[in-house]
Amino acid sequence: MSAHKITSEIYIENGCVAGEPENDVKISEFFFEFPPYTLGRDARGAELRYDDDGDLILTRKQKKKEGKLAIEHRISTELSLVGLQVWRGAFLLADYILSNPQSFKQKRVLELGSGVGLTSIVASFLASEVICTDTDVEEILKLIRRNFARNQSYVSSKVSVEGLNFLCPNWPRELQRKIDPVDIVLAADVIYDDDITEGFVGTLERLFNSGFPKVAYVALEKRYVFTVADLDSVAPMYEEFLRCVRRRNHNWNIEHVATDFPQYFRYDRVDRLILMKIQKGTPTRK
Repeated sequence: MSAHKITSEIYIENGCVAGEPENDVKISEFFFEFPPYTLGRDARGAELRYDDDGDLILTRKQKKKEGKLAIEHRISTELSLVGLQVWRGAFLLADYILSNPQSFKQKRVLELGSGVGLTSIVASFLASEVICTDTDVEEILKLIRRNFARNQSYVSSKVSVEGLNFLCPNWPRELQRKIDPVDIVLAADVIYDDDITEGFVGTLERLFNSGFPKVAYVALEKRYVFTVADLDSVAPMYEEFLRCVRRRNHNWNIEHVATDFPQYFRYDRVDRLILMKIQKGTPTRK
């Protein structure tokens, strides 16, 4: 009996169709709108102006310019291989990066569970260095490198692709030295399994305890199910993530970021998409 396969909703939203029958692989084009600050001038040809906080001063509607990312991915996979697909959380996190250039410009960025690398590619528009990591199943690291190569014209940072498994605590010393000093940690759609969630929280713990200050941005889509035990619809993996943090008694601050920032990619930004900003130092709250 063949294993049950699942398919991301993003393919319907972007008009993707099934790939080759034997391996379900496809290269899709995901279109996005360039933020105004990347264009350099407004619709009248005048230099863009910014206030004291670095925010763009809008005088009238800005001209639009569209780009596209060519991303190799799978159309459907078993649950254990969902990183080979593209999910809404990756686009939410990519939109946040593009909406907050001053927070990411010239920063050292590490993405955990990068999947096909879409969010890391967007981070490379602004960062000084991007370290894109995942566990190397189904040669996903080679796939990520191919996706960076396909979109090289957008990449402005130093990029490396490394193997990192949440469930394996013994990281190579060279990798540890490389990722400890990063400024920002990114993760999208990595909370979908009890063991992986536990491993992800443990990985964040190691990074926060590295001695180098850093902030993590974690995007996910709450998947609601009805349970008899709760007599209610709950988002079990989101709740499990919070339980893991509490069990480890972490001194983390988890801030839920409002998702009303500009949308540059094409996807359905549903209410159950959330973005968490996590830092070490103050008590955890919901």
